[in-house]
Amino acid sequence: MMKYKSLFSSAAVRRPRLSVLPCLLLAAVLTFTLPFGALADGPGSGPQTAAPPAQAQQSAQAEALEIAAEGAILYDVTHNRFLYEKNADMHFYPASTTKLMTALLVAERCSFEETVTFSETAVSRLESGAVTLKVKAGDQFSVKDCMYGLLLKSANEIANGLAEHVGGSIEGFAGLMNQRAAALGCTNTHFVNPNGLNDPQHFTSPRDMALIARAAFENSTVRQIASTLTYSFPASKSVPSVRELTMGHKMLDPSRAEYYPGFVAGKTGFTSLAGNTLVTCVERDGVRLIVVILKSRQTHYADTKKLLDYGFAAAASLGTDGPVGGSANTAPGAPQGSPGAPGANGSYGNGQSAGTGLPGCQNTQSTAVGREAYPETEGTWKETGQGWQFLKKTGSYACGETLRNNGRVYGFGTDCYMLTGWYLVNGSWHYFDTNGSMAFGQWIETSGLWYYVDAAGSLFVDGTTPDGYRVDANGVWIK
Repeated sequence: MMKYKSLFSSAAVRRPRLSVLPCLLLAAVLTFTLPFGALADGPGSGPQTAAPPAQAQQSAQAEALEIAAEGAILYDVTHNRFLYEKNADMHFYPASTTKLMTALLVAERCSFEETVTFSETAVSRLESGAVTLKVKAGDQFSVKDCMYGLLLKSANEIANGLAEHVGGSIEGFAGLMNQRAAALGCTNTHFVNPNGLNDPQHFTSPRDMALIARAAFENSTVRQIASTLTYSFPASKSVPSVRELTMGHKMLDPSRAEYYPGFVAGKTGFTSLAGNTLVTCVERDGVRLIVVILKSRQTHYADTKKLLDYGFAAAASLGTDGPVGGSANTAPGAPQGSPGAPGANGSYGNGQSAGTGLPGCQNTQSTAVGREAYPETEGTWKETGQGWQFLKKTGSYACGETLRNNGRVYGFGTDCYMLTGWYLVNGSWHYFDTNGSMAFGQWIETSGLWYYVDAAGSLFVDGTTPDGYRVDANGVWIK
């Protein structure tokens, strides 16, 4: 039987949030009926391994960094490892960094030549003081013009117009944003609008925004626009003069003191609740880094520079020592033995970079992968002395099944309690973190060994992971 300590839940999102949930797996192992197998032989076998000296040294240096922002993360994209974290999984308002997801979806689903017609809703559904290009209802612009207005000017009515063009409505587009975020492995993100204006239900985390930024900047269209200094936005009936748009990210401009050589792309943001937010991607000597700063008070550029300087030094020191700092929560009391499960196919859920030659906006959902392969289920979370249970809207408890609630996938044993740790699901090993959320497309550290779960959530074995690391037949990373 599994016992849990208390977990406070969110009033905004009725599911276990990513707060600390210590758990203890007792020596007696429960046997589950399908789709769950017995927790007998799972990842976690083999000798314990200590961190290499270079990693230990860099970890100490990272802890010594003084980052003023409330949330921050440094992501080594090239080696798929997080080199620095500060409140990396906490919820923050993203402000206009939201527009990276908006731009990614538009780039993946539209061609530059399409025409966006602005509705009254698009140009009026804004908050006081929101940045705009003074677009009026009935104005028409190409997707290309709108994309530059979105990422350079950060115009909020432009985001609304693109959202309606792709998703049919702002709400419909927000649904697509959340689907895409889930497919990228985001577990602490929920979007309700395409522009990042204040809303208590609109949030992300530094880690999730790093994953979104990685996908956005892998897209050649988004990357090109998000690294452009100036653009001439065309005249319209509402504004009969051409407007020169300038990129707001100061690290792109060589004439500014904040300029950082190797800049790939980036996005700024600010609202009264979010504070200063900043996403920056820089590449040097074949190493690409992403820094996410959330909830800053005018320290966003200084914090970013500190992390970039540290990151490139760390990358040179660590080389290709493997994933560090980016693991999911270690499973307490992980079982010993080998997985003994069939290998996964190694599929990856980030998709391919899309250019501008797509045949038109694609408003239909693609084949479900990752979290989207599980049914979204409404219900209420209930905590007992034994753990967490999920009472479905139909009136029955989730038992012996997996389901998705508010974008996360959870597993439940035949005793109807939420699972944590490694479990067999339909013949493949899956990992549920200490909050019960199934892991997708990420590295997991268990008993000092590293394992990779693919975009479907299955343990990847006997092959090379998408980020270039070899794992053996038991799924253990081969150094």
